[in-house]
Amino acid sequence: MNSSEFLRFVKARSSVREYSGEPLDAEDIDYILSCTSTAPSAGNREAWDVVVVTDEDVKVELALAALEQVHIREAPTIFVVCANYVRSMSQYKERGILYALEDATIACTYMMLAAHARSLHSCWTGAFDEDEVREVLGLPQHLRPVALLAVGRGTPPLEPMKRMPVEEHVHRETW
Repeated sequence: MNSSEFLRFVKARSSVREYSGEPLDAEDIDYILSCTSTAPSAGNREAWDVVVVTDEDVKVELALAALEQVHIREAPTIFVVCANYVRSMSQYKERGILYALEDATIACTYMMLAAHARSLHSCWTGAFDEDEVREVLGLPQHLRPVALLAVGRGTPPLEPMKRMPVEEHVHRETW
């Protein structure tokens, strides 16, 4: 893939909130997880973990925890991406909290791109009650749920989302 193909690839990805409900193949899930395991991380600590959720009852509970967002219930698979503080703090002390959050967000980004490479759709959801998600999944206290990533075959938007011009984000040398 050359740079032009890559740019087209990333521009073609969009957040999708409507899913067919068709389950993902085990190969799709394994591919996404394999790609995710290549994500860069601070000190190669890989301070992220993921809970793969396909159970309908658990997805309903997660949707409730996510402020009743319907796509969490309707997507066939939810990847709950967590920051693993212990893994990072063991090397970086207090700064490891930030690094674990960064590792988890990078891992989730790789998941979205891997899903897109398999012609699947995804939606990153960050609006949820962490304590409810923690309780639903039985997460240990050293894990912080960072994102609920819905993945499946969906209906992408007809028009691409409008984006700010890159120049509005970029500052060179100083602000």
